[in-house]
Amino acid sequence: MTAVLEGYLFYEIAALLVLAAGVGFVGLMLRQPLIVSFIAVGIIAGPSVLNIARSDAQIDLLAELGIAVLLFLVGLKLDFNLVRTLGPVALVTGLGQVVFTTVFGFLIALALGLDPRTAIYVAIALTFSSTIIIVKLLSDKREIDSLHGRIALGFLIVQDVVVVLAMIVLSAIGVGAAAEGQGAVADVLRVIGFGVAMLAFVVVFIRYAANPLVERLSRAPELLVSFAIGWAALLAAAGHYLGFGKELGGLLAGVSLASTPFREAIAARLASLRDFLLLFFFIALGASLDLSVLGASVGPAIVLSLFVLIGNPLIVLAIMGAMGYRKRTGFLAGLTVAQISEFSLIFMAMGVTIGHVADEALGLVTLVGLVTIAASTYMITFSHQIYAVFEPVLGIFERKAPDRLRDDAPTSARPHDVILFGLGRYGLGIAGALRDSGKRVLGVDFSPEAVRHARADGYDVMFGDATDPEFLAHLPLRHAEWLVLAVPEHDMGLTHDDPRHALLRAVRDQGYTGRVAVAAHRDATAIALAAETADLILMPYRDAAFAAARMITGEARNPGLTVADPDGQKQLPT
Repeated sequence: MTAVLEGYLFYEIAALLVLAAGVGFVGLMLRQPLIVSFIAVGIIAGPSVLNIARSDAQIDLLAELGIAVLLFLVGLKLDFNLVRTLGPVALVTGLGQVVFTTVFGFLIALALGLDPRTAIYVAIALTFSSTIIIVKLLSDKREIDSLHGRIALGFLIVQDVVVVLAMIVLSAIGVGAAAEGQGAVADVLRVIGFGVAMLAFVVVFIRYAANPLVERLSRAPELLVSFAIGWAALLAAAGHYLGFGKELGGLLAGVSLASTPFREAIAARLASLRDFLLLFFFIALGASLDLSVLGASVGPAIVLSLFVLIGNPLIVLAIMGAMGYRKRTGFLAGLTVAQISEFSLIFMAMGVTIGHVADEALGLVTLVGLVTIAASTYMITFSHQIYAVFEPVLGIFERKAPDRLRDDAPTSARPHDVILFGLGRYGLGIAGALRDSGKRVLGVDFSPEAVRHARADGYDVMFGDATDPEFLAHLPLRHAEWLVLAVPEHDMGLTHDDPRHALLRAVRDQGYTGRVAVAAHRDATAIALAAETADLILMPYRDAAFAAARMITGEARNPGLTVADPDGQKQLPT
């Protein structure tokens, strides 16, 4: 009998994996994240359709292990040194979006007829955005290092911190709800004491054991992975045993290794395992949805989805505009929060387990997740085209004369030889070499941070957007010998209608007679820009390869790098 049951369980898991691969392939063709596909697998495999997923205990076990690994990886990102150095835009935007979504989401949920407790759960669930989806989409578009991409990652870290706090509060509430009678307060205090003791253990582990232990384990990469999984499961089990939840235990396991130099290697090796195990969480979630009951939630789900899709981007746009960022940067960053995340579903599932909300509330948030994740995927993928449509009406979110920009006029009366757009690493490298050769350089960027750093390095700088025709009219073009666009393609908002074409035509129309150099990464882009009277096409990777080859063959010499050592300064060999 046991053999039969084991065989049946294997058949069931095999069927679920094949179904997941098939539905995932369809989702891939539709440009949908796997979360949407996996929930669809659960619905199809559940009792409402094929009724394949019957081994609830085994599927739930894999789902719980997946959540522990997920929160372990979240904890790995929560390096306290990184959190301390968050920029003001990430902190203000992240907290502002969380507060806005919670307050207005609560009011909308009440208006939809939800009771106050369910409404606050739903409102908090709507505040979380999916780091996994956003990072994947921005990476695919090569925008992860763009200004709006860096800002988005910053406030995603803030959201992760909020997730941690929300789960801590929820675990404490769960303990209080489970305890009855005169011993309730004592039980809560006991769990808090265990939590403090476990946190102290983690702090001591970080201080004395984390680095040497992980460094020794890293000599065998397979052992390092096994240790990470075992450590996450151990602390998750300890958290559950001590009463404050396996979720927080897994999170603390990640935090305990976040300060080690091997955290990125651990995260990379566990990412696939996380995705595999989370498949069963979403299958269990989809299988638990009763399609006959979900029909009543369609209307509220559409209202809440529109709130997430429109309201979240608008609050990010408004906050960033008030902080002096261009409407384009705020709009592109805002689109990244136009969805809810897997944490929203986990948060609601915890509420169901505690008994605070009904299964219908979890189903409602799941529907919102399906709608917002599916829609926001296309919004982020086609963000530049969408911005081009709404750009004329977004001026109200951009300050006309931001205080931080009043001193951005060139500080030197001497004419500039070169006007350089883009003050990232590549642009600053060009600016430094030009300055060393005696050229006077005016740097231009639409990132306030880049402008501030370049000014601190002694460059003349202006805050401005190369895609803004009105700004171009104020540039001191008359005496410039060169106009250099060192802005990466993704920062220029590349679409099929590259705005750099319009820029080149605009400066020529204003009487600029100097020469133009433009950076490009693709041959097709280089050819198109050359046709627009660009005098020099800079291709960073190709140019660097040619320069490296010349240095290797001895045709050119490396100028060398000065690096610090304990005895003073030394020059790297050339």
